[in-house]
Amino acid sequence: MRTHLALLLLPALLAGAGANRASAEPLSVPREGTWVTNNRVSAIACGGGAVYLGGLFTQVAPYTGGFAALNASTGARIAGSPRVHGTVYACASDGAGGWYIGGQFNRIGSVVRNNIARILADGSVDAAWDANADNVVRALAVSGSTVYAVGYFTGIGGQPRNGIAALGAATGAATAWDPNANAPVLTLLVSGPIVYAGGIFASIGGQARNRLAALDAATGAATAWDPNPSGPVYCLAVFGSTIYAGGEFAGVGGQIRKNLAALDAATGLATAWNPNADRHVDALAVSGATLYAGGFFTTIGGQARHCIAAFDAGTGALAAWNPNLPELGYPVVYALAVSGSSVYAGGSFTVVGLEPRNHVVALDAATGAATSWNPNANDNVYALAASGSTVCAGGAFSSVGGKTRNHIAALDAATGALAAWNPNANDAVSALAVSGSTVYAGGDFTSIGGQPRNHIAALDAATGAARAWNPNADGSVGALAVSGSTVYAGGSFALIGGQARNRIAAVDAATAAARPWNPNANGPVAALAVSGSTIYAGGSFFLIGGKARNRLAALDSAFGAATDWNPDANDEVYALAVSGSAVCAGGRFSEVHGQRRWGLAALDAATGAPIPWLWDPNVNERVYAVAVSGPTLYAGGWFTWTGGTWRYHVAALDGATGVATAWNPNADRWVWALAVSGSTVYVGGDFTTTGGESRPCFAQFDSLSNVNAAWRRFE
Repeated sequence: MRTHLALLLLPALLAGAGANRASAEPLSVPREGTWVTNNRVSAIACGGGAVYLGGLFTQVAPYTGGFAALNASTGARIAGSPRVHGTVYACASDGAGGWYIGGQFNRIGSVVRNNIARILADGSVDAAWDANADNVVRALAVSGSTVYAVGYFTGIGGQPRNGIAALGAATGAATAWDPNANAPVLTLLVSGPIVYAGGIFASIGGQARNRLAALDAATGAATAWDPNPSGPVYCLAVFGSTIYAGGEFAGVGGQIRKNLAALDAATGLATAWNPNADRHVDALAVSGATLYAGGFFTTIGGQARHCIAAFDAGTGALAAWNPNLPELGYPVVYALAVSGSSVYAGGSFTVVGLEPRNHVVALDAATGAATSWNPNANDNVYALAASGSTVCAGGAFSSVGGKTRNHIAALDAATGALAAWNPNANDAVSALAVSGSTVYAGGDFTSIGGQPRNHIAALDAATGAARAWNPNADGSVGALAVSGSTVYAGGSFALIGGQARNRIAAVDAATAAARPWNPNANGPVAALAVSGSTIYAGGSFFLIGGKARNRLAALDSAFGAATDWNPDANDEVYALAVSGSAVCAGGRFSEVHGQRRWGLAALDAATGAPIPWLWDPNVNERVYAVAVSGPTLYAGGWFTWTGGTWRYHVAALDGATGVATAWNPNADRWVWALAVSGSTVYVGGDFTTTGGESRPCFAQFDSLSNVNAAWRRFE
């Protein structure tokens, strides 16, 4: 059985708000306007005012953060919507075109706001309203001049408040109202002079109340109303004299009621209505005489309904309305809102009926069919609210409005926005190189730029169309480098440019024919770099250019013969970069040239010997990407320590000392690709967060500005 989100989060959240506090060491903050991808970025190349991306992704989307104000008619994100850096669990209209939001975040744009904020109608953060919750806010309700907030916090609005508080709608300051719950409150409902609260508490308003209570809106004291549910309450709604409660319980109001019940507002007793949901109910909404329910259930009201259903609020009868979320993938509906003829639903689903709808959908209130409204969020939606012509969405998503880009895309280098360029590869793109008006791509694809192309292609940098150039490799191309009229390719192929070439080749940039140059590697080539008349190769080979060379080699550009340069790495090499008289190598090795170098080495281009660092960076795992800018070496991969300190998956190292600099994006997962252009560092990988923000798979950072003239080898 799937455990509800609130219970999964509980251990970490009760420990405090550490998940959304800044680390002791400041993080490097990614640039705001950069679009992100929905899967791995494996390759990055810069040229002609564009940044080209290759990988496993199928969509590229604007970074929005966990909040989006959406046009209720079109689903488009409203211009000026602020970027909330974190997850939003609650949103409520302020009645003046703006919104109160709550969740687990610490910044909105450049403004510090901890877990709760007011966003004005123009999209700006209300500078005067700063309730500053010390932990997660799970639900909000506005009543007159009061904003009620519930969650995991112990302090909010400048006062100690456990799990529930009343805040001034104009000031954000906590009022004297203090029900003081002894455990988190997850949902609330205001109805006249009563505030109903549900959650996982056992005491609230000065009384023992298990998980559900009615509180006096004036005093905060618990009334005599005591339904006593047997498990957590996640959502509440009201219709007339009936309070609906949803959650994960087996009994409430003195009766056996599974996960959804109707309670008498006067007595707290369960009514005769018994929908008997087979799994938890997470969201409720009432519109007119209709009660909508969302959650994780598969049967409710005696019939099959996957995750969403509608009832006649007067009779309790299940409606024929059935949007038909497929059970495959265990979707959950976490949020519901109704406006006019549309029922908005948010959750973890990706299909509604037969229509693809990622995490948020508008359903026809009459038929249950998905409308054309399609914001296309890239992760779960936990909160929805409708006001006038706007729908507020909050969640764990970091983008809405994604565009289809299969495995390859281009962004504007200045703004970070998606370009129209769309070669549409049918499989992964693993390598990219730019030369003039041509973008070279390598990977696993067999079609790209509108043409059949096996594993390697030349694309028009303006249109994305494949050029006639077609070397037609018979295996994957994972490394590319361009020098003059030659395109060097590495990978796992055995045939390219019409000739037998084992894993490495030089291809004529005009004719696509393989040149006579033939180093003939006996294992895959994963990395290439060109410097003058020398081609550096890294991979998992043991023989290349006619000589024994363990995973690293320098090849003569005229004949393909291995030079005397022989660093002799003891394990695989995945990345290479050349700067001046140094060759930087990254991989999974622990030794080069007989000296210890874990994962990262700077090698003398003449001798192959490691260049001395005052401090060995000593990466504790693999390095998949390297880039050099001035005196700084950037490294990305799967590591948590380098340069004498904690650096998660990406780091900038001082070239003279090997010590990690202050630059610290702190990616939460693999970094597969790096590029530096001007004052910008581009980072791609499998990560979901970096710089303390949700930025899936791609981010842009300001480069390290501190120049260390001592790294003379790299100048």
